[in-house]
Amino acid sequence: MTHEEHHEAKTLGIGKAIAVLTSGGDAQGMNAAVRAVVRVGIFTGARVFFVHEGYQGLVDGGEHIREATWESVSMMLQLGGTVIGSARCKDFREREGRLRAAHNLVKRGITNLCVIGGDGSLTGADTFRSEWSDLLNDLQKDGKITAEEATKSSYLNIVGLVGSIDNDFCGTDMTIGTDSALHRIVEIVDAITTTAQSHQRTFVLEVMGRHCGYLALVTSLSCGADWVFIPECPPDDDWEEHLCRRLSETRTRGSRLNIIIVAEGAIDKNGKPITSEDIKNLVVKRLGYDTRVTVLGHVQRGGTPSAFDRILGSRMGVEAVMALLEGTPDTPACVVSLSGNQAVRLPLMECVQVTKDVTKAMDEKRFDEAIKLRGRSFMNNWEIEEAGWSYVGGWTGQGGSKLGTKRTLPKKNLEQISANITKYNIQGLVIIGGFEAYTGGLELMEGRKQFDELCIPFVVIPATVSNNVPGSDFSIGADTALNTICTTCDRIKQSAAGTKRRVFIIETMGGYCGYLATMAGLAAGADAAYIFEEPFTIRDLQVNVEHLVQKMKTTVKRGLVLRNEKCNENYTTDFIFNLYSEEGKGIFDSRKNVLGHMQQGGSPTPFDRNFATKMGAKAMNWMSGKIKESYRNGRIFANTPDSGCVLGMRKRALVFQPVTELKDQTDFEHRIPKEQWWLKLRPILKILAKYEIDLDTSDHAHLEHISRKRSGEAAV
Repeated sequence: MTHEEHHEAKTLGIGKAIAVLTSGGDAQGMNAAVRAVVRVGIFTGARVFFVHEGYQGLVDGGEHIREATWESVSMMLQLGGTVIGSARCKDFREREGRLRAAHNLVKRGITNLCVIGGDGSLTGADTFRSEWSDLLNDLQKDGKITAEEATKSSYLNIVGLVGSIDNDFCGTDMTIGTDSALHRIVEIVDAITTTAQSHQRTFVLEVMGRHCGYLALVTSLSCGADWVFIPECPPDDDWEEHLCRRLSETRTRGSRLNIIIVAEGAIDKNGKPITSEDIKNLVVKRLGYDTRVTVLGHVQRGGTPSAFDRILGSRMGVEAVMALLEGTPDTPACVVSLSGNQAVRLPLMECVQVTKDVTKAMDEKRFDEAIKLRGRSFMNNWEIEEAGWSYVGGWTGQGGSKLGTKRTLPKKNLEQISANITKYNIQGLVIIGGFEAYTGGLELMEGRKQFDELCIPFVVIPATVSNNVPGSDFSIGADTALNTICTTCDRIKQSAAGTKRRVFIIETMGGYCGYLATMAGLAAGADAAYIFEEPFTIRDLQVNVEHLVQKMKTTVKRGLVLRNEKCNENYTTDFIFNLYSEEGKGIFDSRKNVLGHMQQGGSPTPFDRNFATKMGAKAMNWMSGKIKESYRNGRIFANTPDSGCVLGMRKRALVFQPVTELKDQTDFEHRIPKEQWWLKLRPILKILAKYEIDLDTSDHAHLEHISRKRSGEAAV
C-alpha cells in the first residue's frame, strides 16, 4: 500500500458530484446507507446531493434535489424507513420522464448516481444509463443544455445498493432490511408462542415475500415451526395429509402449540395460491384444533434497523462511493453487496437477469432450479430439517444455555472424563462455547497421548458474545450482544434529546477483543471506540476530545464514545470520563455507563438462531462422517489432527479447522486471534465520525461475475 494510494481516496471525488436516492418499497437500514454515501462522498472531496422522493424527485427536480452536508445526515442512523422519501414513479418509466431527469442532473453537474432500492428500481437505473448519450443529444438539439455541458457530463456512472426486506435479489447474501424484518417477525412469533401455549392453539403466520420465501424460511428455522410454505418449493400433492399428520404427532408428543409459517406468495405444484385462510380451514376441519391466523403485513418494514442492517448499510455505502468514483465509461453499472462478510461488486444486469430467471423458473414450475438460482444461502436454509423432538422444542428462542455452562477446563479431570466416555459409550463430542471451549479442545488433543478414550472426534462450535474464538469470523451470541448495545446506545442518545450538548462514554464487554466496541461503534454512530488491538496514547485521547469540542460547536448535540472493558489498564472508563468532563467544560457535559452483563442476556436475534442452527446441523453431518471413518474393530478410534476441529465461518464459507493448526494463530495471553478481519472496518468508523484519515483502498472489492460466485461457497 503506497502513500499515494492512501492519499488518493481523499482527493478521488474532487470536482465530481454524486446523487443518492431511495426508491421502491422502504427497508430498514436505507438511512445508514444514505448517511455513509453522503459522509464518504464529502470525505473524498465530492459534492453529494439528496434526491427526495425517489425517481419522482429526479424527474421533478427543483427543491427535490438538494445538496447534502455533513450535519444533514446526523442522528438518522437509528431511524427506520428512508428519511429522504421513496415513491413509485410512473414518469420515469417513460422516455419523456427520463429526459427531464437527465436535464436536472446535467444542470447540476451530477454524473454519479447511487440508487438504493429493489430490482425494479435498479433495472430502471440501468435503462437510464444506457440511454444517457441519446438523452443528452436530444437535450442539446432542443437547446436545453449547451455543448459544453454535454461534454462535461458525457457519461453516467451508476451503482446500486439493494434495499429490500424480501432478500429476493440474486447475487447478494443479504439485502438491506432483511435482518430487521426478521427481527420484527421473530419478536411477534416469540410473543405469539406464549399465548399459544396457554391455550393449546395452532397459529398460522403469514409473512411478506410475494416471489421469495427467504423471510418465511429463516423464520421457520428460528422458531422451530412445524411447517413452512414458500413459493420456490411447493409441497407435494398430498401435503394436506402430511401436514395434519405432522401437527397431530407434535401434539401427541406433549407440545401445546403448532406454528405454521406461510409466505404471502405460497403456491402448490400447479401454481395455485395456498393462503393462510386455506390452511386454517384445513386444520380446523380435519383436526378440530383451535387455529388462529396472523398476517404480519407492514409491521415487517417498520421499526429501527438492526445492528446488522446498520453495519451492512454503512459498509455498502462506503463501497458504493468508491465504485462510483473509480468508474469509467467502460465499467458496467454494478451492485455492491455482501457475500459472507466480504464486500463484492457485481454487474447489475447479471444480478437482475438471474433474479428474473428465478421468477421464470417458478412460472414454468422448474422449482428445483429456482432454489438453485437463489444461491447457496437459501439452499442451506432449505436443506436443514429440524430434529424437532419435544425435549428441545422451543429452545431456539431462549437465551443463555439450557444445558448449563461452566468455565472449567478438562486438563485436571482427564481421567474422570475418559471414564465417563467409556461408561456412557460416547462416540463423539460437540463442544459449544467460547475461548475456553477452544482451549479445552486443545487440552483434549494433548490428553490423547495418555488416554485412548479421548481418541473420539470432537468439534468446537464458537459461541461467545466476545467473538474471540480463533478460526471463525463470527461466533454465536455476538449479534445478539451487538443489538443489545445498539438499542441501549439509541436510548441513551435519545434520553438527552431535550438537554444541552452531551457526550456519553459507554463501556462494552469483550475481554481483550474489540469486536463489540468497534461494531457497536459503527452501528450506533460513535465518535470513537477504544480497543486493545489498536493501542492509543494520551495524545490520541486529546485529539478525540478536541475533535468532539469542534463538532459540538456546530449543530451536533450528541457525542458517543465506546470503550472496550480491557482496552487499556490505565486509561480506565473513569479516567476517560474525567478527561472528557474536564476538557468539555462549558461546551458539553459527560455521562458514563457500564453496560455489564445485560450484553449476555435477552433472547437470541434471528441471525444467531439461524447461524446456530446451521452450525449445529453442519457439525452433526461432519460428526457422523468422522465416526464412520474412525470405526475400527468394533470401536471408535480417531487420532488424526483433523478429528478435533473448530467449525468456523471464514470469509464466505463454513470450514472445519484442526484445533492444533489454529494454535499459531492465537494470542493466548489476551485470548484473541492474532489476525481479526473486522479491524479493516475501523477506518470507516473514523471517516463516518469526520476524521481526516487515510482510507486503505487496497482491500476494495473488484467486479466479479455472478455465475462464478454461485458454486463452492457457503453463505450463512
